[in-house]
Amino acid sequence: MLKQLFTPNARPKTSVFYAMVAGQVLVLLLLWLFYPLQLFPTLGEVGKAFRDLVTTQGLIQELWASLTTALAALGIATVLALALSYLTALPFFRPLAYAASKMRYLTLTGLTFFMALMLSSGHQVKLSVLIFGATVYLVTGMTSVILTTTQEEMDHARTLGLNEWQCFWEVVVLGKLDDMLEVVRQNFAIIWTMITLVETLYQSEGGIGLLLYKQNRYLHLAGVVAIQIVILLTGALQDFVFEYLRRLFFPYAALKAAK
Repeated sequence: MLKQLFTPNARPKTSVFYAMVAGQVLVLLLLWLFYPLQLFPTLGEVGKAFRDLVTTQGLIQELWASLTTALAALGIATVLALALSYLTALPFFRPLAYAASKMRYLTLTGLTFFMALMLSSGHQVKLSVLIFGATVYLVTGMTSVILTTTQEEMDHARTLGLNEWQCFWEVVVLGKLDDMLEVVRQNFAIIWTMITLVETLYQSEGGIGLLLYKQNRYLHLAGVVAIQIVILLTGALQDFVFEYLRRLFFPYAALKAAK
């Protein structure tokens, strides 16, 4: 049983795998509890900071504010990215998608200035920055998925009597939906990376990014670690939800994985 955990490409039982993960987490917690790093807050200090953040500083409310903003940005960005990616089927629009994918190299610091001039409220600026940042990364991933479409897949659709638009709908749009959802799942982390910066610049609506900034500013290291753990666990939960939805709506996607 233990041999499977050290064998390449092995697939141990689910119970064995989860027991291994629980054991690894327990070892890390024990090391943190009994052998803390000198400059790193102890497990007890982080626990006290977390309790204080929840009871007196509104950690749950700030997390909810950030989460709703992140989900709104992801929803809009996904629709925009899908539209730009699918338009690459038409040669006229391919330069537009190519340019959008290269805009991921732009820095947010310069973008926030121009968006602040164009938009009227801090919320609109914050949401627009997040949408832009997520869209350019989503377009990059989604166009890569579309490019994996093989000539054999298109020829097979044509032999069924489908015209080019029908082939595109069946093979690219419907046939790649599970991969598109995976791209969205992978790039959701981009929004969480940006939201702390954006909430620091526009503080009127609060958010977990602003709370993290305050803890960092006053050198409350235990609070910083506590908030980072909350963000990490929230992201892990989101990954699990996206993976569950993918298995639920696209059960055939598991057939693509190596056994």
